[in-house]
Amino acid sequence: MSVATLTHNPFRSFWMAGYECTDQQNCFGHRVDFLPLTGHLQLIEQDYQDLQSFGLGTVREGIRWSQVEKTPYQYDWSTVADMLAAGQRNGIQQVWDLCHFGYPDDLTPLHPMFARRFAALCRAFVAFYRSLRPDDELIVTPINEVSFMSWLGGDARGTVPYCVGQGWEVKYGLMRAYIEGVVALREADPTVRIMTTEPLIHIVPPLNASRAEKQRAKEFTEHQFQAVDMLCGRMCPELGGRPEYLDILGFNYYYNNQWEIHTHHRLNWVNEPYDPRWKPMSALLRMAYKRYRKPIVLSETSHPGMDRPSWMQMVGEECAEVLRQGIPLWGVCLYPILDRPDWDHLDRDWHRSGLWDAVLRPDGPPVRVLHEPYAEALRDAQALVEPLLATSTEAFTFSAL
Repeated sequence: MSVATLTHNPFRSFWMAGYECTDQQNCFGHRVDFLPLTGHLQLIEQDYQDLQSFGLGTVREGIRWSQVEKTPYQYDWSTVADMLAAGQRNGIQQVWDLCHFGYPDDLTPLHPMFARRFAALCRAFVAFYRSLRPDDELIVTPINEVSFMSWLGGDARGTVPYCVGQGWEVKYGLMRAYIEGVVALREADPTVRIMTTEPLIHIVPPLNASRAEKQRAKEFTEHQFQAVDMLCGRMCPELGGRPEYLDILGFNYYYNNQWEIHTHHRLNWVNEPYDPRWKPMSALLRMAYKRYRKPIVLSETSHPGMDRPSWMQMVGEECAEVLRQGIPLWGVCLYPILDRPDWDHLDRDWHRSGLWDAVLRPDGPPVRVLHEPYAEALRDAQALVEPLLATSTEAFTFSAL
């Protein structure tokens, strides 16, 4: 299997939008399905048209594995076909998650048939996609946030398989499926591009920490790279990972991605008051780039509530710094672009984390209301970054960092 190195930025726009597409079973064992809950399925035409004024020409979408494969090895692509058609009508490039958060009812990452079923899904998706889009550049995230899902389902009992102390086993099962899925995707179509989407975190020792505490925090921070290391074959080579299975490094970064190891005390993202342990986002992205030397996408970022504009300002400034350093940053995805409720408590207040807020109504999908301060901050960030994009080279070269 020969796969050409990705030497150009395949994304239609630098600034992207992500639609919350989780279909997982939550901590109470209830299946949630956010695409219809947020109204995106019902209002996809409006949602895509609303993106135009912000130049958001690329989106992250999910197929919702549990909805596509309700019977083993039998696939219903009708909803995905409708979404593809809406993207084509509105000139939107769609990047697809095959497993965002959620598996079919009869599967968990610990199931002996999990990897085989996922690989079959990957083959079927490529066949379906190419039947409708034979010439498009196809970018796929096989499994979203393996590190987070391993903790949520393997250690925190927050979703399937509802375990404690089995985070590594869940991660190993997910990565077995991930790698077998990539093999299946590439066998079906060698031009498919793989984008990882792992959390970007920084775990710190206590102030005045001992040498052992500092080492422990460093080890825990390193764990964030286990999934990508497995994909590349650097770790657990028996799974079959290879360097060419990684095309684009996606990292998800939120306000709570830096914390103290034992207390889990969150470091304030504005670093006020000053904390010498805190690292700016640009430093974390630089660290990741130096590890893998692959182009980077900030695949998820947002902030709930009133701090959305300040967060967007920070993201713009940090992305500008990344580009000034010569790091190939190929995009930023605002995720979620639409407001969403809590997975476990759907009846509580929504997060107020989107560019558009959701006004609920009893007889239809939520009404979209643009959050003007966030929109203004986004436009400012775009203006800051745009000159740097114009002067950056299109071809990807290794930066001498």
